[in-house]
Amino acid sequence: MKAKMKGTFLAALMGISALVLGACEPLLFLDPKGPQAQRQADDTMLLIYVMSAIVLVVLVILAVMLVKYRASKQRPDYEPPHIEGSVLIEAICIGIPVIIVIFLSVVSVKSNYIVEAVPQGYEDTEPLVVYASSSNWKWHFSYPEEDIETVNYLFIPAGRAIEFRLYSYGPITSFWIPQLGGQKYAMADMETTLHLAADKPGEFMGRNGNFSGVGFAENTFNVKAMPQAEFDEWVEEVHATAEPLTEEKFEELLEPGHLGTSTYTGTHLEFSPSPGKHSSHSVKDPDAEEHSSH
Repeated sequence: MKAKMKGTFLAALMGISALVLGACEPLLFLDPKGPQAQRQADDTMLLIYVMSAIVLVVLVILAVMLVKYRASKQRPDYEPPHIEGSVLIEAICIGIPVIIVIFLSVVSVKSNYIVEAVPQGYEDTEPLVVYASSSNWKWHFSYPEEDIETVNYLFIPAGRAIEFRLYSYGPITSFWIPQLGGQKYAMADMETTLHLAADKPGEFMGRNGNFSGVGFAENTFNVKAMPQAEFDEWVEEVHATAEPLTEEKFEELLEPGHLGTSTYTGTHLEFSPSPGKHSSHSVKDPDAEEHSSH
């Protein structure tokens, strides 16, 4: 008996310790640093509150039912009374779940439209376009306007909308910066768009959120949001110090494996266009052909 009590005590102690240690560092997606992430964090907390309320009500009803209708000693010839169905109870049991589902559906659909658009508050600013492509097991960030490219790290200006164009040179990956917004797939031969923004300067963690092979766990990258002036200085420094990215070097970078961070002038988009650019170039303009023939 003592051994059993000791085991129960140790199990409870381990459970409490796990909860305390888990609370030492907050979940990153619940510590938002941008409007998209804030919306998703708010929706997550709303879901937690709704589910907690449902669980609490069910537990209270369960306790009442166990106490009120618990088994008791009755005479041998006891017969329970015949009770007809209650329209009110059936309406409550069916109606409340329907209302909850409708409410959460409206919130989810509205949020989907919000997070897929330019972040709220940044509609009048020109977004910074960054092509984020993945390979086994690296992330390549191309800045076509700045004519630079980085590997496994991302610098962005704070207070400005960022438009990511996502695709992959390997298996399907998922681009995810938890404190700035939700994840979105990067696929071969297809370009997807993700709108994010960092409200203030800071450093964040980014990673591939989709299992893509043995190197998946280390398929991460660092993100730093900085004031626009500091970002411009960084761009100038890259052009003054970094080596150009050649096609041969890019092919070397695509080889499976893990690398540190690196920086180049120029982008691979010049000799290896994104799927979106490739598809747009493949469509011929009949008017342009007619003018060129003249």
